[in-house]
Amino acid sequence: MTYEEALDFISKQGRFAIKLGTERTRAILDRLGSPDRSLRGALIAGTNGKGSTGACLTSILRVAGHRVGFMPKPHLISYTERIAINGHAISEDDFVRTLEALMPTLDDVASEMGPATEFEILTAMAIAYLAPRIDLLVCEVGLGGRLDATNALDLGVAVITNVDLDHQKYLGNTIEEIAREKAAIIKAGDLVVTGCEGVALATVEAQAAGRARALWRLGREVKLESTTLGWDGHLLSVAGPGFEHRDLRLPLVGDYQPANASLAVAAAHSLDVADDTAIREGLASTRWPGRLQVIAQHPRVILDGGHNPAAMVKVGAALRQLIGAARLVAVFAMLSERDPVQLLGALRTLRPAAVVFTEPASARGHVIPPEELTELYGPEAEVARPASAALARAQQLAGDSGNVLVCGSLYLVGEVLAFRD
Repeated sequence: MTYEEALDFISKQGRFAIKLGTERTRAILDRLGSPDRSLRGALIAGTNGKGSTGACLTSILRVAGHRVGFMPKPHLISYTERIAINGHAISEDDFVRTLEALMPTLDDVASEMGPATEFEILTAMAIAYLAPRIDLLVCEVGLGGRLDATNALDLGVAVITNVDLDHQKYLGNTIEEIAREKAAIIKAGDLVVTGCEGVALATVEAQAAGRARALWRLGREVKLESTTLGWDGHLLSVAGPGFEHRDLRLPLVGDYQPANASLAVAAAHSLDVADDTAIREGLASTRWPGRLQVIAQHPRVILDGGHNPAAMVKVGAALRQLIGAARLVAVFAMLSERDPVQLLGALRTLRPAAVVFTEPASARGHVIPPEELTELYGPEAEVARPASAALARAQQLAGDSGNVLVCGSLYLVGEVLAFRD
């Protein structure tokens, strides 16, 4: 089996096919000898900020001297990014070998419970590969929490970043319903860290009551102070039960990133594996591509993978704080599973002077055609294909002193990042 054949096998049920539930994942892992049972770490759920929180936590734990597995979702450029140790993605050869070794188990489980989905296979592969090689695991939850394949894992720490409306088809139509799905990652004896507010926080508190060994809430048990450094990130101080760290440098841009970093600091302390040096150096060395990432100047080209309305509104507010009233042109694409009215409404909050709609090759067939988006958006919009042509057109429209934001889809952001590299 080649790497390309391995990817084809994993996605043969349809890359965007979803069969919610943890039973099949648990069955696969149990037949592998339950390698996950020996793992300790953090399971991270939430509407936005999961990846950034996971990247910060992984960096802290690495500096503290641990071999850290990281399971982020989705990837930007290569599928191998979804299985990483100490910042290094699994090799294509190891990816293939891991899948080939798993095939007999997949066949056995399929004969009894039906074929595994892409996400169930990926979860089982990641655990099979990582478990013998790491001592701590940071795992980003995929869709929701309760029925996501990753919820078969019990790592001891549950992080719930925040809750907003997203994936209502699967998770519910209210904040409370969605929060209930995400809070279901809390297992008996977990230490829970959350940045939730309002009804979402009340839902997390109810789920944690009588189950969690402790609940650390941002703004209560965990205190955060931060100062923006513009395009250089933030300076922050974080304090919580038994810890305090002042004047920490965080290179991630966006006024929402200090909250993500503070959750990571709290999670590191809940694992009892990090000192001030690890926290300080870990945050300072955190890198998380595709999140308000500047890849060019004159005009400035910024990439951001926020792909739900809440994320795009936050990105827009943060970006306008950085660029003021300067000219902004957006390059935009979106998956067909999302509501174009809501997402285009969020795009308008960025106040772009123009929008160039396009179609990432890696998601072809699963995106809303850019012509349809142009009709919905209005006269300030146009279409360009491929993504490289769309970026070139946006740079032309922005001018040397302007800004270009590539947004709407992680597939688009990853494609631009790949050809810019």
